[in-house]
Amino acid sequence: MNISVVIPFLNEEESLPELLAWIERVMLANQFSYEIILVDDGSTDNSWAVVEQHAQINTNIKGIKFRRNYGKSAALNVAFHKAVGTVVITMDADMQDSPDEIPELYRMIVEENYDLVSGWKKKRYDPISKTIPTKIFNWATQRMSGIKLNDFNCGLKSYKLEVVKAIEVYNEMHRYIPVLAKWNGYRKIGEKVVEHRARKYGTTKFGLERFINGFLDLLTIFFVSKFGKKPMHFFGVLGTLSFLFGFGVTAFLVFQKIYYAIQNWPYGRNITDQPLFYIALVAAIIGVQLFLAGFIGELISRNSSDRNQYGITKTLGYND
Repeated sequence: MNISVVIPFLNEEESLPELLAWIERVMLANQFSYEIILVDDGSTDNSWAVVEQHAQINTNIKGIKFRRNYGKSAALNVAFHKAVGTVVITMDADMQDSPDEIPELYRMIVEENYDLVSGWKKKRYDPISKTIPTKIFNWATQRMSGIKLNDFNCGLKSYKLEVVKAIEVYNEMHRYIPVLAKWNGYRKIGEKVVEHRARKYGTTKFGLERFINGFLDLLTIFFVSKFGKKPMHFFGVLGTLSFLFGFGVTAFLVFQKIYYAIQNWPYGRNITDQPLFYIALVAAIIGVQLFLAGFIGELISRNSSDRNQYGITKTLGYND
């Protein structure tokens, strides 16, 4: 099979018929063998009924229905396990991604041997409340990952099949799939300018909480990927530096006090007698403890046997 198109969706009953018809036209025009994996992430409208209706007409359409809303990362992770196409293409269901981009995304993977090609919505039709946080995201992710992409969060991407089988997407990690791929050894990551269309149906699911969660997930990816298998390299370095700093400051204070005593100079107010010193000390300790608690919790979560178990109520086109 040439292509697996993966589409997670939430309450997109209006856009799905038009999107599926468009994808089918593109596939037939280019003579691709394909499957479309639709993952219903807990829709409360008639989206699943639309999927069932189209799956009866087009056997290339497959469906997975979650019991409740788990998020885009969960939907992608489940679909990646099911995908069998040589090239996997992800796209959003809101009609803002153009299926006409599929042939070129496929060609870049197959002929130019990219591991992953990310779409770049150079000209966007999103409100400023979404575009500005997105620019900040992209800048921060570029700086931390070293991957030169202009649009990490674009839903339209293509992958080699082995890439999606090698990565694990959870929480809100779908924004950083290129980062996960790179840290799994897939370094040939490209970018393609893609058409961005104004939303035709429904409303955006973007909110302030995604902005905050995105930065927290970026920090999590960075630390877990870098230190997840060797936490002592992180904790050990910090502990050593902290100990040496404390020992050095204590030695300096003792030496200073002895020196003043030898010189018969009056010794002023000790640093440890100043309230501001204790406030700063307590704040630093609390901050470090909170961060370490979050990091250790993340490590435990990643090693949990049910970290990626989701309630699936129905499937279409699968025997299990």
